[in-house]
Amino acid sequence: MILHELVSYEFLRVVWWLLLGVLLIGFALTDGFDMGVGALLPFVGKTDVERRVAINTVGPVWEGNQVWFILGGGAIFAAWPPLYAVSFSGFYLAMFVILAAFIVRPVAFKYRSKRDDPRWRSAWDWALFASGAIPALLFGVAVGNVLQGVPFHFTDDLHTIYEGVWYMKFAGLLDPFSVLAGVVSLSMLVMHGGAWLTLKAEGAVQHRARAIGSVAALVAVAAYAVAGVWMAFGIDGYRIVGDYVTGGPSNPLHFDVERTTTWLTAYAERPWIVVAPVIGILGGVLTFLGLRAGREVSTLLFSKMAILGVISSVGLTMFPFIMPSSSDPQSSLTVWNSSSSHLTLFIMLVVTVIFMPLILMYTAWVYKVLWGKVTEADVTENSHSVY
Repeated sequence: MILHELVSYEFLRVVWWLLLGVLLIGFALTDGFDMGVGALLPFVGKTDVERRVAINTVGPVWEGNQVWFILGGGAIFAAWPPLYAVSFSGFYLAMFVILAAFIVRPVAFKYRSKRDDPRWRSAWDWALFASGAIPALLFGVAVGNVLQGVPFHFTDDLHTIYEGVWYMKFAGLLDPFSVLAGVVSLSMLVMHGGAWLTLKAEGAVQHRARAIGSVAALVAVAAYAVAGVWMAFGIDGYRIVGDYVTGGPSNPLHFDVERTTTWLTAYAERPWIVVAPVIGILGGVLTFLGLRAGREVSTLLFSKMAILGVISSVGLTMFPFIMPSSSDPQSSLTVWNSSSSHLTLFIMLVVTVIFMPLILMYTAWVYKVLWGKVTEADVTENSHSVY
């Protein structure tokens, strides 16, 4: 017997759906506070030294945090090829904007303090703001579009056709519900950035981060609750009808899919998944209270808890769908019809089991070594060796 056949295809598909969620959540938990700090930068730092304090709270770790983004993209490419093809076709312009922002960010980190000119530094500060706020917003917009269904279909030979003219692949994403999802994402990561600065900074930067972060926490909780109500009464869901095989070959056109009145029927079928939105809301409320009370470590943990709950609620609500089609529901991508082969998923899982613990251990070691606050004295006394 071939070794990979000892593990069922169905099990591997579920495992890689879970691992994709882990990678996306890991990206939000780590690089999320980098983006949040960037979005907060012009508002928490009123002087050059204060802004440098904020920048240096993330300076040593932002590159490592982006590894999660790369791993997530790699996992989509290798484990879910149709999802990679459809998402990059439909969200091409939006992804270009996100990648441009991520390209600008390291340049801004490296070049900001190369010159003492206030206008030079201010320009790079706003570049850091844009490179944090824009991706945070657009990630949420993308999720809002996926929840509503993406206008694509497959031809008989599985060639992807995306409906609409090219410019609608960006402007068309900005419908009211998706913008609301973007507000959830942006405010949640600003909250996360505020919690991080509360832990890593002191003085005026810390106080401003607490104030703005607490407002962002309230906005995130309120926007998330409104989005949930909107989903319940204003957004169609999808479901697979008839008999289907969970361990068969990947072919979206072999499944029959229809629209339903709401995604929230998932909570009637799997009541236990209600724990995810509860964790999301509770985490947001506890983050607000922690920021107002001046707590540090627990506040950051509560912020991570909120992110975990919010992102998990999307995946659990949609399961087994990962990208439904609004123009041709039968073309919808699910866990059961859009994965790589049985052997590919098995080999990837073996590699992940070996290397993921190494990544986690190294990441934990880096954070341990770099533990502690960044002060104004650190910046002024080491002006030529910090950002």
